[in-house]
Amino acid sequence: MKLFTIVAWISGIIAVALIIFGTIALFMGSNPFGIRHEINYFLVSSNLLLLAILCLLAQQGCRQKKD
Repeated sequence: MKLFTIVAWISGIIAVALIIFGTIALFMGSNPFGIRHEINYFLVSSNLLLLAILCLLAQQGCRQKKD
């Protein structure tokens, strides 16, 4: 169960960082990080946020099954 928590935190932090990088690239109007389109940041971050939600739900499911 601790693995689910660790993976959820890591994917959540990476997703927030990508959202921040995408917002910076959008406001700068250029590609400072070498990625051509800003939408790529948000596409990857949405998948990582879904992974974090899935890990938290799996953790709750394991905890309820144990009781």
